[in-house]
Amino acid sequence: MAALLIVVQIFTGILLRFYYIPSPAGAYNSVIFLKQQVVFGQFVRNIHYWSGVFLLMIAFLHFLRVFFTGAYREDRRINWLFGLLLLTIIVLSNFTGYLLPWDQLAYWAITVSTNIIGYFPFFGESLRMAIIGGKELNAETLQSFFAVHSALLPFMLLVIVVYHFWRVRKSGGIMLPAGQDKGEMLPVMPNLVYREFIVALVLMAVLFLFGALFNAPLLEKANPAYSMNPTKAPWYFAGVQELLMHFHPFFAAFIIPLSVLTFMAVIPFLKYDQPPSGHWFISEKGKKSAKAAAVFAVAVTLAGILFSAYVLNFEIMMRGIPAFISNGIIPLCILVLLMTAYYRFYMKGFRLSKEEKVQVAFVFIIVAFIVLTLCGIFFRGKDMALMLPWNV
Repeated sequence: MAALLIVVQIFTGILLRFYYIPSPAGAYNSVIFLKQQVVFGQFVRNIHYWSGVFLLMIAFLHFLRVFFTGAYREDRRINWLFGLLLLTIIVLSNFTGYLLPWDQLAYWAITVSTNIIGYFPFFGESLRMAIIGGKELNAETLQSFFAVHSALLPFMLLVIVVYHFWRVRKSGGIMLPAGQDKGEMLPVMPNLVYREFIVALVLMAVLFLFGALFNAPLLEKANPAYSMNPTKAPWYFAGVQELLMHFHPFFAAFIIPLSVLTFMAVIPFLKYDQPPSGHWFISEKGKKSAKAAAVFAVAVTLAGILFSAYVLNFEIMMRGIPAFISNGIIPLCILVLLMTAYYRFYMKGFRLSKEEKVQVAFVFIIVAFIVLTLCGIFFRGKDMALMLPWNV
């Protein structure tokens, strides 16, 4: 499904290039012309937009499947890293393409996202200015984003996808549960090909349905003098933006994301008690502990959001204490203490193996990030205040 969506993205992107003008003066007008004057122009743009959204979701689901079946260890370690790289490239493809319509939604979403980079220590502001080509989004930003989105990232994606597939084949194909003989599997022709063909047809039908019913978002032309309220990052960065509502920017934009990425990268290289089994969630005990970790992540994340918004404001309560401590170190210490207590008084009773412990940490991170993302998308309204979705 992901490979098919990449092909759809490239094909529809080539069609859109015939009409798109990568300049602030022409970008928005070219999209309007495509929408109103070109036969099936709006439909092709919709397909391109929704295939990008679906690609990110399906790649993320594939990432979860690989982890939860243990297909990231031993001779699959390097491929896990290339999978993370592919997921990053897909996010960047969506991100660079987000700006190209040059409307209010795109302009201010990318402004918020690039401002997050400015919170990196030492080099953050310099890196932000290098990415956008100045202090604010400008013609150079649009041209560089267009070049990266339409040339560099597709090339990297194709090359790494081919290598990724080759590494899977070299490792013996899809990870099978321990004890299952590959000789018992049905032959590729016609069984696997037939199933994949049916899946491809269903996927294309859903994609075409979305393209026909739901237009890709487009607001009025970008106006740097008038900001939107609320101003939100693209949906896949909503979780990081939500973190900024509760933590000091140094922790929300740098320390926490960097720690998560480092954890994801080192997972395959940890020493485990047993070889990979190929079973989902490792074992029944692993499945139960993963469910418990997911429930705990939802409860802690929601409680933290509500507590921060309605009960405590560390900056007000701890006047005189640097925000780095009151909105950074203290909330992180509270989170670590809660996690330690939860493991000490509940999780320890499962008597988990090292692989199951890593799975618990992985589940907590993923579920917490999903909750933060959903909150940022659906529950943040004017002035980024918490609101019910129908009031946003």
